[in-house]
Amino acid sequence: MKKEKTIFWISTTIIFLMEGVMPALTSQTELAKEGIRHLGYPEYFGNALVVFKVLGTLILMIPQVPKRIKEWAYAGFGFDFIFASISHGAVDGINFQTFFPLIFLGILAISYVYYHKLNTIAIKQN
Repeated sequence: MKKEKTIFWISTTIIFLMEGVMPALTSQTELAKEGIRHLGYPEYFGNALVVFKVLGTLILMIPQVPKRIKEWAYAGFGFDFIFASISHGAVDGINFQTFFPLIFLGILAISYVYYHKLNTIAIKQN
């Protein structure tokens, strides 16, 4: 169980740092605003995205949050990463920026799989 916890917390912490902390600290910079504009989205979309990213990462990190809400947070991040990849590919063509969100989709998938493994282990122990 220790290995499962370690993998879960490392992958979830990476998502927390990259999708919660970084956007919260950098969303109002000109570079971030230009990035949203470059993809063709209005500025308010970037602000809304940051709010939902911060809330979503808190949901994933806080153990007391109900499982159903965590499932929605995982789904939301999955959509976010997929659509970010599509947006970059549509605007800039196929390049590293197109695949970068998919790296985090993989990390999110690891977090999700190990979240369920830990829940299964906890149910068996009770």
